[in-house]
Amino acid sequence: MIQIAIFNRQKIRSVNVPLLRQITHRLLAEWPQIKKHELAIHLIAPDEMTRMNHDFLGHKGSTDIITFDNSNPGEKEVLCGELFISIQDAISQAKEFHTTWQSELARYTAHGLLHLLGYDDLSPKPLRIMKREENRLVEMMTREFSLGQLEKTTRSTRKSP
Repeated sequence: MIQIAIFNRQKIRSVNVPLLRQITHRLLAEWPQIKKHELAIHLIAPDEMTRMNHDFLGHKGSTDIITFDNSNPGEKEVLCGELFISIQDAISQAKEFHTTWQSELARYTAHGLLHLLGYDDLSPKPLRIMKREENRLVEMMTREFSLGQLEKTTRSTRKSP
């Protein structure tokens, strides 16, 4: 069971789904202890994210990513979950942090995977640990991929060495 399904249900930006899948596979390679994975990534519009944020977390408004861990407790070699990512939030936060929405999309993907691996961001010390690992992964992806090509305009590949 090695599967990554990506569902693009938003129309705000055209996303290069094959490249996002390639990036996700590369991220998962960072954890060799994970032998099997079944992952769904949902790219959604702000209205859907707002509903999900309210219904599942009890929060008002939209958010950048919501992660659902569907793994069986105790199965350390199997990763199973769903990431719901708001492209509109990626665009908004890219402006705020002077980056690109594509880089934010890569960051959210890494962030969601870290949650599935047990990282926590609800208190200061675990948040620092998670943020440090997230930043490392984003730097790696930036070196290995042309993240700008996550906007579907041309065929994308890994950067040439």
